[in-house]
Amino acid sequence: MTGYPGRRRTVLVVLAAAGLAGCDSAPDAGPARTETPSGEPGPGLQRPAELPLDGVDPCALLGTADLDALGVNSRPRRSGAACSFDVDRTEPYYSYVLETMLDTGLGSWAEQARQAPALRTRPNSVAGFPALTRYRASRQPSDCQTLVGVATGQTLRAQLYPLSGRAFGQQQLCDMSERAATLAVRTLRAGK
Repeated sequence: MTGYPGRRRTVLVVLAAAGLAGCDSAPDAGPARTETPSGEPGPGLQRPAELPLDGVDPCALLGTADLDALGVNSRPRRSGAACSFDVDRTEPYYSYVLETMLDTGLGSWAEQARQAPALRTRPNSVAGFPALTRYRASRQPSDCQTLVGVATGQTLRAQLYPLSGRAFGQQQLCDMSERAATLAVRTLRAGK
């Protein structure tokens, strides 16, 4: 039993050195393009590409197959930088809205969330792009927005809101909003 404390100390030193060596052996991938709360590159979720929204028609962000997948059955309605897609053939009735925001980065939404505690905002990722999920906390869910940082200083907003009754839970509204955002981002990527 003599000498046991010395051997234990040696083993601990060897293990510690091996752990440190393992940390140093990781390859340096270099700086990645990411989105931070300020909306500028830095640590956070990596944006796989810049998909500028300049000149993008929000009504063209969902193709025929996308509209079918979402259950949209009426003609898209454009209003400025936004487009509404209704599901109103049978109840429950609801609507998707896609909006291209050319002068609002994802960081602006994160900052606004800090100033509006009634709105719940959580980080998300949509088709590999940094995003935020945002909704008003209430007993009766009224909508959900998915905000995607597709380019520096620009946001694609997808919103889903019911048009009738208490048909959806909050998570379901957010899942549907995220699905529409995912389809729109895929369309943007395919066009670049």
